[in-house]
Amino acid sequence: MPGAEVRVEGVWKRFQARPVLRGVSTVFPRGRITVILGPSGSGKTTLLRIIAGLEEPDEGRILFDGRDVTGVPPEKRGIGFVFQDLALFPHLNVFENVAFGLRVRGVPEAEVRERVRWALDLVGLPPREFEGRRVDQLSGGQRQRVALARALVIDPPVLLLDEPFAHLDYKLKKRLLRELRRIHRESQATIVYVTHDQEEAMEVADKIVIMNDGVIVQEGDPDEVYDRPANSFVASFYGEANILRGDGKTIVVRPERVHINPHDGEDYKLEGVVVDRVNLGPLVRIEVETEKGVIVALVPRNGSTPRPGDRVVVGWRSSEAWVVPW
Repeated sequence: MPGAEVRVEGVWKRFQARPVLRGVSTVFPRGRITVILGPSGSGKTTLLRIIAGLEEPDEGRILFDGRDVTGVPPEKRGIGFVFQDLALFPHLNVFENVAFGLRVRGVPEAEVRERVRWALDLVGLPPREFEGRRVDQLSGGQRQRVALARALVIDPPVLLLDEPFAHLDYKLKKRLLRELRRIHRESQATIVYVTHDQEEAMEVADKIVIMNDGVIVQEGDPDEVYDRPANSFVASFYGEANILRGDGKTIVVRPERVHINPHDGEDYKLEGVVVDRVNLGPLVRIEVETEKGVIVALVPRNGSTPRPGDRVVVGWRSSEAWVVPW
């Protein structure tokens, strides 16, 4: 089923009189992956639960392809939902876990078997090998795939993911993020993905929505948000940033734009001493103590990369920095 456009209009949500969402409005484009990114307590999971129908807004409404679904129960919204804790049924095997949503909908048994096997194949779990296994016989990554298959098997126009890979190790998370992109290309569902992990967001997002304190502080194309953050919060939360204040201005420079011992052409230069050097594989993260504070640079690793204690000059071009509101 093709994805649905999800529109959020003026949504407020309060818990014990405290506003958790404050007039949130945005659009999740049809057939795209939108990542809601923000720190703990920013309201991102509450927004996802309201889209799912697991919470009701105090004000505002939710529309799927222009249809107002505010007040419609979750099972009638046509959504798939993968929770952070996965919520798999430990007493059921893999096949029955994935089939659950189809059986609730009264799908004929022959179609159930066909669709479950399709979903298991889609997430990389060959049915012959996995459909009879108990959930407790699976690895963490395999359980994540079962949860995805259970959400996808009903062919939802909207798939909601709440930090689905939060507890996985780095390499497995990377592999499953690539798998998610592949699955999305095949399913064409509208995916709304909640995380606090900026690296996850950068890897999968077609659109970024950044939240803080119950409001959206910036949204748009991931490159645009990274290259032109709306304020210092966005600059520091979505990627690493050097933030300098002076002469009544706040200037943001990304570490990869900072040059060490630069040649002519840099508009801004500072002298300093290297205080830390971290090997990141092909790149090296260097911290330089200057009169304006610590400046971080990401530079290619080579034999001439400076070491702690070395005196260096850091610099950047004015075209590679920008002024933002504090």
